[in-house]
Amino acid sequence: MIGAFPEKYGIPFKEEYLRQTRCLSLTWAINPFSMRFLLLLLLLWPGLRLSAQDSTRVRPYVLGEVHRLRSAALGEERVLNIYLPEGYGAGDTTRYAVLYLLDGSADEDFLHITGLTHYLSFPWLKLMPPTIVVGIANVDRRRDFTYPTTVVKDKHDYPSTGGSSAFIRFLGDELQPYIAARFRTGTRRALLGQSLGGLLAAEVLLTRPALFTDYLIVSPSFWWDRGSLLARPRPASGAPRNVYLAVGKEEPEMVRGVHRFLAKLKAAPRKGEQIRFEYFPKENHATILHRAAYEGLQVLGR
Repeated sequence: MIGAFPEKYGIPFKEEYLRQTRCLSLTWAINPFSMRFLLLLLLLWPGLRLSAQDSTRVRPYVLGEVHRLRSAALGEERVLNIYLPEGYGAGDTTRYAVLYLLDGSADEDFLHITGLTHYLSFPWLKLMPPTIVVGIANVDRRRDFTYPTTVVKDKHDYPSTGGSSAFIRFLGDELQPYIAARFRTGTRRALLGQSLGGLLAAEVLLTRPALFTDYLIVSPSFWWDRGSLLARPRPASGAPRNVYLAVGKEEPEMVRGVHRFLAKLKAAPRKGEQIRFEYFPKENHATILHRAAYEGLQVLGR
């Protein structure tokens, strides 16, 4: 209901006024949603434009490369997660150290160990040289990291174990040549392993020590096969440059095994070999690797 209209404006003006007023009223009454949507669109328009602009600036952050290597020694294809240090490129002539990382899957230790190598090699720190990281993704770590056991219960509980000799052949005869042929590698080759991976690293040190110049062995599972690895003799040649050994506040059997291995190394020192041992009383088997790797990787800077 529209109020009284002044007569002095005349009939035609009155009719046009009433027509426009009715149209406006009907627009709001019949389709209020459209009007509200229009107002909302006007309010959001600057944000929509900004979002469209931002999308053109988004790009992936690439950490490294994923390679697949067919292994004759293992009879299967293996996945390799590879990190190249800052500055690695086509015009670069630098030769780089290589860290071979056991348990190197993306959902295992590859990401946090790669982060440590990146941090420790910052130019203002120089605690280790820029290093290529080769993370060896697992297929069956119990198979690959253990030698055959004489313990009947372990054979029954873990029937796939005992394949470490094939895995060591894969490391030395297939993986290292593959990496050397595709990347600018130097003379430093480090092996890092924890738990069963530490057991495997210790076995390499005692059987084919020349495969690596640096060994980082963390909380090795020397309890396997009642510690029989500790009875193996050290080769007379092929001594590495560094052996870093670490253990935390863990099972007594594991701690005793580490100390026995340390004593074994010190009892038969090799020329030019540096042995370093660290005990981490605040770390357990689940937490020790990152702390130990932070310290152990710095041997590559020596």
